[in-house]
Amino acid sequence: MSLLLNILWFILGGFAAGLAWFLGGVLLAITIVGLPWAAAAFRIGVFAFAPFGSRVVDRRMLTGRDDLGTGALGVVLNVLWFLFAGWYIALAHVVIGAAQCVTLIGIPFGLQHFKLALIALAPVGKSIAPA
Repeated sequence: MSLLLNILWFILGGFAAGLAWFLGGVLLAITIVGLPWAAAAFRIGVFAFAPFGSRVVDRRMLTGRDDLGTGALGVVLNVLWFLFAGWYIALAHVVIGAAQCVTLIGIPFGLQHFKLALIALAPVGKSIAPA
């Protein structure tokens, strides 16, 4: 079922969402200052292409060990991300998700936008895992 939903998601807007996240990742990488967030943007882009059957988890929970993104530096990077980009990207995903939840058929797709909004708030130190 998740394969069918991922195909529909990809055709009906997931391609555009993933492409936007990849474009953001490229722009972050070009600026050099945005390099710490570029990997997170690419990770979210992959997730945006096919979110059904996947979930967002803390990387510490997934790997069982700390790294730069899960420690104090990750918190600082997430705060900066939230202030300069995360809140309005998350707001866009919430608005799109709410609009899709108006129809019965759109509810599963709206819920995926809510998952994208959560990861857009603080993406550093997060990973995508099978559900």
